[in-house]
Amino acid sequence: MRIKLLASFAASLVWMGFVFAGAPSIPGISDAVLDRFSSAPATGPSEATQPSVQNWDAPAKIPTTWPGNQLAQHPFLFFGEGFNRISIVRNGQVVWNYRCGRGGEIDDAWVLSNGNVLYVRSTIAEEITPEKQVVWHYDLPAGTQSHSIQPIGLDKVLLMQNGLPPKLLLINIKTNAIEMEHVMPAISATDPKTVHTQFRHVRLTKEGTWLVNFLNLNKVVEYDKDWKELLTIQIKSPWASLRLPDGNILVSGDHYGTLNEFDRTGKLIWQITARELPGIDLRVVQGAERLANGDIVMACSPGNVKEHGSKTSAIQLVEVTPDKKVVWVLQDWRDLGGGSGVQLLDEPGVPEDGDLLR
Repeated sequence: MRIKLLASFAASLVWMGFVFAGAPSIPGISDAVLDRFSSAPATGPSEATQPSVQNWDAPAKIPTTWPGNQLAQHPFLFFGEGFNRISIVRNGQVVWNYRCGRGGEIDDAWVLSNGNVLYVRSTIAEEITPEKQVVWHYDLPAGTQSHSIQPIGLDKVLLMQNGLPPKLLLINIKTNAIEMEHVMPAISATDPKTVHTQFRHVRLTKEGTWLVNFLNLNKVVEYDKDWKELLTIQIKSPWASLRLPDGNILVSGDHYGTLNEFDRTGKLIWQITARELPGIDLRVVQGAERLANGDIVMACSPGNVKEHGSKTSAIQLVEVTPDKKVVWVLQDWRDLGGGSGVQLLDEPGVPEDGDLLR
């Protein structure tokens, strides 16, 4: 592995103490910020104009029998694969959509404390305002992809660039300077067919460690700030992982439909399997968020007919307690597509300061 660390990034890590500063300082994204989404134009100047096209046949219905309050349970950011549209839901309604264009897939997105939306769609990354003005744009080099982006403060982003070789980049969005470049191990150094499945969410944790999901190597590795391995977890198809306050690691199992908690020895100590929750087929579990109250929200894609048959039971989000009680299920194929990720906008903390566990 090779790492290039520039002085400006080193200084920013001193500012953070290589740990994001402070405890959560806000109750969530403010009402004033959320109001801006409701008054945004229908289409932004750089927004795709073609309709979002679902590439699966999930039913357009809103059932009333699931636990919770459907769209009204939380205000939230929602995005997913196969639909390429980012949505903001508030007060039980979709109040904002942004069409990101066809091709690729949206696998990571954030609402920042200033209201800007940061997202990556395979070959591009952007930050846009609630008014749909593009304030930063990055085109990935030919032959590379990204399915992972994280805000580091309001002026930097951490981007995992799958490629030959794959590189983790720290980009200053004000100057477009690459302030860190770290070459990651890969299943192949020459086969372009492996690029898509190299990595999903990669995170700099609140504790100052790197948490990396090696999707096609079937492992999650936590590194210290100098890229020394602290913990390796063997698990099939890890899509997202979170470092919990006690140091345990929560990992979603992608098309295996599982959510798994591992202790600091790498031992599995808690798990939800694909059909364990009553009446729910998790199918494909991708993004996850651990809430301040201990609940966990999983984002689910519907999968494909070959694997799962009919999609009539496919859901998009489910919130469970630590003892696996289901408190909220979202199944709304009329307003939203498949779920690759969610950010609850009423959770305490500053997203770009590493306060959210997602």
